[in-house]
Amino acid sequence: MSSELDNIRRACVEIITEENLSAKFETAKKEGRPLRVKMGFDPTAPDLHLGHLIGLQKLRDFQDLGHQILFLIGDFTAKIGDPSGRNKTRPPLSDEEVQKNAQTYREQVFKVLDARKTQVVFNSAWCESLKASDLIEMASQMNVARMLEREDFKLRYKEGVSISIHEFLYPLIQAYDSVALKADIEVGGQDQRFNLLVGRELQKHFGLEPQVVILLPLLEGLDGQKKMSKSFGNSIGIIESPDLVFSKIMSMPDSLLKNYYEFLTRMDPKDYQTEIKSDPREAKLKLAEILVTRFHSKETASKEREAYLKKASGEVSDLDAENMLLQGDESEALYRILVKQAKPRAFASLSESRRIFEQGGASLYGSDNQPVKLALETRLKDIADGSVIKLGKKKWFRVKKVGP
Repeated sequence: MSSELDNIRRACVEIITEENLSAKFETAKKEGRPLRVKMGFDPTAPDLHLGHLIGLQKLRDFQDLGHQILFLIGDFTAKIGDPSGRNKTRPPLSDEEVQKNAQTYREQVFKVLDARKTQVVFNSAWCESLKASDLIEMASQMNVARMLEREDFKLRYKEGVSISIHEFLYPLIQAYDSVALKADIEVGGQDQRFNLLVGRELQKHFGLEPQVVILLPLLEGLDGQKKMSKSFGNSIGIIESPDLVFSKIMSMPDSLLKNYYEFLTRMDPKDYQTEIKSDPREAKLKLAEILVTRFHSKETASKEREAYLKKASGEVSDLDAENMLLQGDESEALYRILVKQAKPRAFASLSESRRIFEQGGASLYGSDNQPVKLALETRLKDIADGSVIKLGKKKWFRVKKVGP
């Protein structure tokens, strides 16, 4: 039992309560049944991201202990909009948007969870049949003062920012999911504390044993300021292309590394803490490899690491170069054509182009992938169609000649 608890405690912010969790483990063992472990995901964006991965990993922990996962897609509550952590009312989603996003969630979740031990459920199945009397009964279990204890509502009320009545209904309807599913345990982010505790209260009201609440940390987004969210533009999707995962991980602040390793990997802290301090670049490369291996393959991760290092060092491969259309007289100087007759335009001014060429910052890569410096005297005729050129430290292009 101790080992089970240790496994569940990992990367948790709070368990309400550990005594209840131990008791549920014992009861399940005596009755020979799995616990029903619920976690809800509102399909407000088309893809799951690394912030969701923390919860999915915790669900997998329960699966590995033999318990049943209730992967709840909040297709009904998504149309209300979770006010948690929001300083304004969420815009409503259409049925079409919700269904489209929900489908992608179903396709992506089994990259982490065992499909044989997962039940995918939609809360519209019971929420759409709720009567006005049901809503009144649920609403009677909560008062406005209690609602305003929520930090987000408290702040909005204090600042005179509108709070819609339907937002008060959100935590009640989310809580009713736990009643409908007879959840033993609910997992959620720490910003969901209020909602999940309301679930315990509603279960008591309807004569059920209250669920254990397991709260998980929120993963900071790539900006290092807000929690990871598609709507904040600071996320890494779990099905994003491997090269994009590498690019995003390598560009994030070093300060995020500790939490990303702790929350997203199962590594022992002693295996990454020293490297984070001594060589954060290598720590990022390894983290990117771990994530790409998990969602793609080890072979893909190795190839992407090699490609990233080649790209970062200024070497160019067929995959790295952006297409550039060059048009002009074959005898004209290349550095001039790159300013006015290149798509995309390589330089903002003739003086900038001239400076790069004079300082040796322009190179031509042949079939052997070895660089040859380009000079001011280089003409368009000296550049073969399909050649790769590197301009400055980070810009590289594959040349496509078009008629004058």
